[in-house]
Amino acid sequence: MPQSNDLSRSVATLNQDSTLVVVIEMSQSSWLVAGMLPGVERHHLMKLAPDEDGLLRLLHRWREEAAQAEREIERIVVAFEAGRDGFWLARWLRSRGIEAYVMHPSSVAVSREHRRAKTDRLDTELLMRAFLGWLRGEKRHCSMAAIPTIEEEDAKRPNREREKLVCDRTRIVNRMKAALARLGIRGFNPTLRKAEEKLAALRTAEGSPLPENTQAEFRRDMARLRLVREQIKAIEQERLRKLETASAVEKGPHAMVRLISSVIGVGVETADMLVNEILSRRLRDRKAVARYAGLTGSPDESGARRRERGLARAGNARVRRGMIQLAWRFLRFQKDSALAQWFRKRTEDGRGGTRKTMIVAVARRLLIALWRMATMGEIPQGVAVRSAG
Repeated sequence: MPQSNDLSRSVATLNQDSTLVVVIEMSQSSWLVAGMLPGVERHHLMKLAPDEDGLLRLLHRWREEAAQAEREIERIVVAFEAGRDGFWLARWLRSRGIEAYVMHPSSVAVSREHRRAKTDRLDTELLMRAFLGWLRGEKRHCSMAAIPTIEEEDAKRPNREREKLVCDRTRIVNRMKAALARLGIRGFNPTLRKAEEKLAALRTAEGSPLPENTQAEFRRDMARLRLVREQIKAIEQERLRKLETASAVEKGPHAMVRLISSVIGVGVETADMLVNEILSRRLRDRKAVARYAGLTGSPDESGARRRERGLARAGNARVRRGMIQLAWRFLRFQKDSALAQWFRKRTEDGRGGTRKTMIVAVARRLLIALWRMATMGEIPQGVAVRSAG
């Protein structure tokens, strides 16, 4: 029996005599809209400017054209690939009574010819074939992405902005250290509080002070570094403020963050990332959780050949990176947990390759355990948690 959140196939019965099926090949400059109208043999194809109102007028015009062919349209379904434009168009269409779906681009099968023809028109034909198979309820034609609300999308912004700012901070520091190394200066830490005051006292390997242009560049870099650090601090303080002001009996992302961060070894930053990126999503089962994070394998089996090509990496890269880092930290802070004991038992040979392989398995098992903890309240076996006080 299909489940309500199974996005690999449609759960509604498709009646092609009363359904207008539309796919859109979207780009930054134009939208190519292809439609299948009941009772009309002609293949409908129309290029539009990126305009949602124009798209809606086109859908209504096609519905009237089907009515002239004595076909009453009871259902309009629209699909397009996930991309730069995100999910706003799907939400906009749904608010106007039109079924809209967002397809995973990697789930649409394409020709394996070395130099296959690729045009927007051919792409709409591929999307239409895959979308029709999905509407008929057949599996493995394509898969749809869950369409988040604008509030759910907005909740991801602080964590993603902080991640970008941390990268900016690292890039600024590394650039300053590289510039100092070219002058033969080592041991200077640009992140110290009084680093800017110490610039005048620095001497090159030849014993001369820093050149004028280099010193001016360093002061500008330190100003950028100071601004980035202030912005990171502001994001962290705002997140803590929201967690503190949220009601203790409230159910939702804030409650999940508090619960996950109660595990010793898991900080608020990691908990916030996991909750907003994966744990708050209505995923079907543990297999869907591991697959969304890209922590499943990619086997290559053909005839007598049997080999594993490593992680699929088809899911959320932020979750995957965070879980690999958290897995190592978990083994350090949760040595008495069942998962840590399971890891030690399978890495007794001491080989680095074994540990590297098994840490991925730990990350996958830990993510599933945290998902169960956030959704069902199950504390992983042997895991120590912080007291409520």
